[in-house]
Amino acid sequence: MPTYDLYARNPGDSRWQVPATGAARFSWEYDNGRDRLLALYQKGKDKQWDGQKRIDWDLEVDPYDPLGTPEEAMTLYGTPHWAKMTDRDKGELRRHFASWQFSQFLHGEQGAMVCAARIVESVPDLDAKFYSATQTMDEARHAEIYGRFLHEKIGMLYPINDNLQSLLGDTLRDSRWDMPYLGMQVLIEGLALAAFGMIRDTTNKPLPKQILAYVMQDEARHVAFGRMALRDYYRQLTEAELREREEFVIEGCYLMRDRLRGVEVLENFGIPRAEADELSERSEFLQLFRQLLFSRIVPCVKDIGLWGKRLQQAYVDMGVFEMGDSNLDQLMAQDEEIAEKLDAERFAAEERERVAEVEEAIEEGQRLTG
Repeated sequence: MPTYDLYARNPGDSRWQVPATGAARFSWEYDNGRDRLLALYQKGKDKQWDGQKRIDWDLEVDPYDPLGTPEEAMTLYGTPHWAKMTDRDKGELRRHFASWQFSQFLHGEQGAMVCAARIVESVPDLDAKFYSATQTMDEARHAEIYGRFLHEKIGMLYPINDNLQSLLGDTLRDSRWDMPYLGMQVLIEGLALAAFGMIRDTTNKPLPKQILAYVMQDEARHVAFGRMALRDYYRQLTEAELREREEFVIEGCYLMRDRLRGVEVLENFGIPRAEADELSERSEFLQLFRQLLFSRIVPCVKDIGLWGKRLQQAYVDMGVFEMGDSNLDQLMAQDEEIAEKLDAERFAAEERERVAEVEEAIEEGQRLTG
């Protein structure tokens, strides 16, 4: 079925064109490169995987409870709207919220793919071009996987959130080569990683857990790449140039905190926009979620050298300043370990099933010949 037939809201034109600015840069130096980036490039090659094979697509998914979302996590929980809803209505609400979340993941991954390709084009150093080429393939795989999950398991999509689209457009339209790193690798992917991790660690559904764990394993490398490249580059910038980038980060963080709340879903259930905004603002779950969204962004921003007084004050106002002391390397290592553990458990179970089948066949053969 065409994707357009599955959208819960009219997505508008099927094409979004963002005018390209900035130079394409070539390097004729093929021998030298930063050891850390070249090691990450090698890891990026070694860790390529096939989403058709690594993920168990035969796992069943209930489209009306695809993530095992508890009632308390629903924005309408505890409101008069919730009291009027039947069990079927609540299942439909779960379906819409899961569709909205994974649709934003899908659109963000396509944006990440385009940004990674833009980095290949514009970054001056060949070692960074090499790694960005592997990331472009990673992001294509992620978009493929999220798209398949939405088409086959939920059967519904939502258009890209206006504010996510705005931030993505600002990132791509900027002519400075480091801005796709900052907008995508640090802000959008940092936010996505926090959202992925929250669902990965709370869902009791095996298929979305697999998808999120494996995607996060890749994203851990991507964030490491952005940190390395920007940390090196930002040491060379003037105070004025650093403040410009901090303003971009501040604006992007406020935009994501205040606008990525899924009010489009509530509007689809007949709730006016102003009331949907108010209900989202009062939701205890969404308040916690908004805090956790910055668990990957704040320490990364601090690590790359953007930590001026205005930016620090913005994080104080958001209540996330203390996250700057989080151990980002430890978080990323955990992402790797969770995916590897999931693989080990899955393949061990499959091996046990194969052994049991062989033993059963041997016993049956002995019975027939005995």
